[in-house]
Amino acid sequence: MEGQQQGPVSVGRSGRVGWITVDHPPANALNREVLEGLRRALLGLEQDPEVGAAVVTGAGEKFFVAGADIGEFVLDGPDATREKIADGQRLTLEMESSRLPLVAAVNGYALGGGLELAMACDLRVAAATSRMGQPEILLGIIPGWGGTQRLPRLVGRGRALELLLSGEQIDAETALRMGLVNRVVEPARLRAEVQGLAEKLAAQAPRALAAIKGAVAAGLDRPLATGLGEELGHFDTTFRTADATEGIRAFLEKRRPAWTGG
Repeated sequence: MEGQQQGPVSVGRSGRVGWITVDHPPANALNREVLEGLRRALLGLEQDPEVGAAVVTGAGEKFFVAGADIGEFVLDGPDATREKIADGQRLTLEMESSRLPLVAAVNGYALGGGLELAMACDLRVAAATSRMGQPEILLGIIPGWGGTQRLPRLVGRGRALELLLSGEQIDAETALRMGLVNRVVEPARLRAEVQGLAEKLAAQAPRALAAIKGAVAAGLDRPLATGLGEELGHFDTTFRTADATEGIRAFLEKRRPAWTGG
């Protein structure tokens, strides 16, 4: 896999799939440099027309991302920490609005900000040995990068509150039963499983992928009629694209479509 290192975040590509790897020993904690590295990596992949999907993962076998750099919180103080949290929130929103479908390859501990980073991805595949949780309550604080908002949307209010209020960790199988992750695989198969999934996503019509992400984000937790209006607008836009014409023609001609992104 071709790639390059950008500080504590490396970027690589395997076929049409981009890989973003947090490599910040010892626990891949999120500090300002990592957040900025993630932002640059995502932007670079978005601007590459050969990339159709992206994966976010952690270096090594033990940690996906263990959470925020708490030491940085102490050094920064309240005002600077608030701005760092706001910047992390902006990054998660940028991930959700990206044209690329994003898959989190949860290779180890995903705690606090690490789980929040994974939840900002569209899909999550977890190694069977991984563990997840929002332990902020144990420090007398609360999640700040979407934990109180995305976790209830993914697993429901009751299950989310149990994790948020207790700070307890769960294993991968429990996360799967909750709906927090989409798949659980053995650690040795994680990279291949995620690559295969991302390749399937990258093979779809680019503008339709982005439109589906946009429609889901715009309509989720809003009245059904509002969501249907969002869906109609996105449908109308994609139906008028060259790729839609090609896709329908290919279906009728019983052949594979050749997407151009137009």
